[in-house]
Order: sequence, then structure tokens, then C-alpha cells
Amino acid sequence: MTLSREERDAGFEPLLDGESLDRWRGFRRDAVPGGWRAVDGQLAFTPGDEGGDLITRDTYTDFDLRLEWRLEAGGNSGIFFGVVETTRRTYESGPEMQVLDNAGHRDGGDPLTSAGSNYGLYAPSADVTRPVGEWNEARIVRRGGRVEHWLNGIKLLEYELASAEWSSRVAASKFVEWPDYGIHHEGHIGLQDHGDPVWYRNIRIRRLAP
Repeated sequence: MTLSREERDAGFEPLLDGESLDRWRGFRRDAVPGGWRAVDGQLAFTPGDEGGDLITRDTYTDFDLRLEWRLEAGGNSGIFFGVVETTRRTYESGPEMQVLDNAGHRDGGDPLTSAGSNYGLYAPSADVTRPVGEWNEARIVRRGGRVEHWLNGIKLLEYELASAEWSSRVAASKFVEWPDYGIHHEGHIGLQDHGDPVWYRNIRIRRLAP
């Protein structure tokens, strides 16, 4: 991808050059799983080939992550942050921004698991997804414990990691079983293989001062 002058001046760096996946690897492995490929400037996952979640080679603390995603009907994926590799799965440490076809997937019927949500914990303020097959512009901003989820230019929600409210919601969820969940300030960005085709593009990130 090509960054705009404004993005370069702001300190953004591309995580996808459109031709290779040099800045990515598989979770708990050094190679990129075969189902993930750089195709026509996009990062595409095709089920049926070698699967597994993808993570950045670098780790991040405070950041502004921006990217676009699209799905087929009924599709499901997710964007993680704060991922560490001492757990068995990405979602045992990394909070998730849900990527979903709300109309075609059962998770779309529950705001807590709908597109843009902090999966299972915080619901988006509205469904601002575009029709299935179109590109959606996602953004995650983390400053310390404060996290914001944006979709298609709309701020959907925010939460404070390790706050009393966050801890209460985690305690009432399945995440209570995983002691690493949401506690790591430094970690990898992750993209989920949920068994459905998914495409990402224009993936860029800037590191923010603490």
C-alpha cells in the first residue's frame, strides 16, 4: 500500500506492502500459514488451505491501527491486539474487535458479538457496517488502558482495560478462564482465521507516545 503524505508525516507505517507478508507470521510459528496470501494489494484468507491466526512480527504498546476488511455472506473474522504467545490461542490474551457479516451470521443477532464490538464484552453504539462484500474501514486506538473502536468513521465504543467495569465484565464472561486475557500492554496485532474467507487491505499503524 502507499501511505498518504499526511499519514507519513503522522508516523504511520504500512503492515502490508501488497506483494508479501514479510511483516506477518503465524501465531506461535515463524512461517505464514498457507491460507493467508498477499493478492492484488490485499491480504486474503482462503479456508481449505493451511489455516491458523496471523500476527505481526513486531509488538506494539500504544498505537493507532487502521485497516479495511470485507467478507462474504455469513463471514466471521476478528482483529486482536495485545497478543502474547504463552497461551494456546490468540484470543486467550488478545481483546478482539469483531469482524462480521451481521445480517448473515448468528453472532450478528447479539450486539455484544456483532461487528465492531469488543467481542463478548462491549457492544457497538450502532450497526454501521456496509453491505456484505463492500469494504469497511476499521480503527483501533490504544493509549495506556484506554481503547477505542471505530468503524466507517464512527466511534462505536471505548473501554478501559483493567478498570473495575472491565474486570467485572471479564469475570462474568468466558474470558475469566484465561488469566492472560487483556492484561498485556505490549503484544502483537492479530488477524483471525475463523474458517471463512476474509480480505484485509490498507493496513497501517502508528505508535503513540505513552
